[in-house]
Amino acid sequence: MEYSLDNFLKIMNNAKKLYLKQEYISRINLAINYIEQNITSELNLGNIAAASGFSAFHFHRIFKALVGETLNTFIKRVRAEKASMMLVYNPKYSITRIAYIYGYSSSQTFSRAFKECFNMSPSEFREKAQGKSKICNDKSKNRNDASFDLRYDHNEGRHIITINRGKKINMKVEVKDLPDMDVAYVRHIGPYKGDSKLFEGLINKLTSFAGPRNLFGPDTKFMSLYHDDPKVTEDAKLRLDVCMTVPKDTEVDGEIGKQTLAGGKYAVARFELKDPSEYEAAWNSLYRDWFPESGYQPDIRPPFEMYQNNPKEHPEGLHIVDICIPVKPL
Repeated sequence: MEYSLDNFLKIMNNAKKLYLKQEYISRINLAINYIEQNITSELNLGNIAAASGFSAFHFHRIFKALVGETLNTFIKRVRAEKASMMLVYNPKYSITRIAYIYGYSSSQTFSRAFKECFNMSPSEFREKAQGKSKICNDKSKNRNDASFDLRYDHNEGRHIITINRGKKINMKVEVKDLPDMDVAYVRHIGPYKGDSKLFEGLINKLTSFAGPRNLFGPDTKFMSLYHDDPKVTEDAKLRLDVCMTVPKDTEVDGEIGKQTLAGGKYAVARFELKDPSEYEAAWNSLYRDWFPESGYQPDIRPPFEMYQNNPKEHPEGLHIVDICIPVKPL
């Protein structure tokens, strides 16, 4: 390449555009973090926009352009999807109680919003997901070895729930009190299932950030934080944060964000997996086999995977991982 003034200016202009795009993404991530942390409370445009540093006047258009949904649609969808998980995994909670937990003014308001998202009422969803509906029930007398799958059928225009069986996976589960953790993260919105290259790319972005800043230490932990359940949220809207622990005063910029993972009680399950294709079965096994007999139910904080090794350095190539799910007494 000829290093003329024109080429230099072109390179600088492209670098500026990249920096500005990353800055916009970073600010929208701050807004999404605010929504996630306050999803059970009343949310208003002013507070969400303030969290991002954008003016309320322009925020709607910027959010829609980068996220692909309007702000109101995003909030409605996330609320309904999180409530759907509580319907399944918190069986003692009434529909009215779940409605109030997620900031709906009444069970009727919740039912309307839920049906708009899932094309079925909360009670229908709960029955089908627990295998009580004739539509998805099978002949097994013991449903503790079952987990539900939910997908959106675009041809029929509705969600389809089926009950699946699975083999039990050996795991060791402990309920632990985990501390708050300050983490740097890179966010991905979209499909991620079985995509090892995606995870490697996100981790490489983090390590490229952390290396020059001497952020690695003997206690540094890497993890993947999941904001949505892939059984409920369509692939294109799934949110994944690949994170690493950092000192509290770490400064971040561009695509690299910073957040605090809330501590508290977690069910921590240790797995040794042969390859990435086994991760889904590990998650299903924990929800299907451990939770029903544990005396605990999932809490509303997001779950995460904490990686205990580099599989490339393991003699058998095993992935040693802790799946950490926030819990509270049933």
